[in-house]
Amino acid sequence: MSFVWPEALWLLLAVPVAIAGYLALLRRRKRGAVRFASVDLVRLAVGPAQRFRRHVPPLLFLLALIALVVATARPRAVVTLPTDQRTIILAIDVSLSMRATDVDPNRIAAAQAAAKAFVQEQPADVRIGIVTFAGTASVVQPPTYDRDDLIAAIDRFELQRNTAIGSGIVVSLATLFPDEGIDLESMVLGSRQGRGNARAAPIDAAPKAEKKAFTPVPPGSYPSAAIILLTDGRRTTGPDPLAAAQMAADHGVRVHTVGFGTAEGASVGIEGMSIYMRFDEETLKAIAGITHADYFHAASAADLKRIYERLNARFVLERRETEITALVTAVAAALTALAAGLSLAWCNRLA
Repeated sequence: MSFVWPEALWLLLAVPVAIAGYLALLRRRKRGAVRFASVDLVRLAVGPAQRFRRHVPPLLFLLALIALVVATARPRAVVTLPTDQRTIILAIDVSLSMRATDVDPNRIAAAQAAAKAFVQEQPADVRIGIVTFAGTASVVQPPTYDRDDLIAAIDRFELQRNTAIGSGIVVSLATLFPDEGIDLESMVLGSRQGRGNARAAPIDAAPKAEKKAFTPVPPGSYPSAAIILLTDGRRTTGPDPLAAAQMAADHGVRVHTVGFGTAEGASVGIEGMSIYMRFDEETLKAIAGITHADYFHAASAADLKRIYERLNARFVLERRETEITALVTAVAAALTALAAGLSLAWCNRLA
């Protein structure tokens, strides 16, 4: 536990003063008891239970005082709360290497099954979008609450040549921030194609709207969205994945990465040729690190399913440090009320 105002804890010095005052009051009352003819008769009448419970209200009041002092210091604690991440983008590799059969029945079938299970287990108030990438990237399903549309989009995956991991991240980011004016034409399609389109544009074409100024935020600080990137290969085309990851980090979006397939890789038959495929684990770890997210390695369909289950639990409930001043204040109020109630019930007084 940490405190926003730890200096307020000096007020706890009042606790021993209160205890000393209470003990002094007890001694004064004890001296008054000698007026009775027999102290033993008084003790017998009161009984041990009565003698004990008369100290309970003051003890509860003392605990309430301590709680109030702690509340004044504004405590913070790591607690499990419902997550604020309400939009998740699944960015899935659909390159030809996903045909490899080192994962039963093959990589793409296992990835589709795990993605569908993940979609179905998300809470109803979470929007999910799907981006696929191979030689380039595209949105196959904009963020939606409709699980049937998401399942249908996953079933429509088509494998293509090359692997543009950076494009997958950039398109996912543009899907999350459609009003940011992210230049997909130059970043994903390449500067050469962008220059060609500019030369072909008519002279009287309307000028593009001025791009809004963008101010980077701390990595991982955007709580309302996250990207899950799954790939089984290394980048062969498209923008630098680390540059794309830095772009996501500047927007505060975490990019959780999943390396799918055996670490040794596998050979895949493409157009009559056998091509050896393996994923770039170091790059995937770097992407996760830059965005303050996590990297996972799934060597089998069962591993991938467990990873999605773990991510699902993380998006539903999240451990974070939060201020619990209101909770501690409520405890102090409850202890004060209980102390007053017991004092009235047992002693017919408040003190």
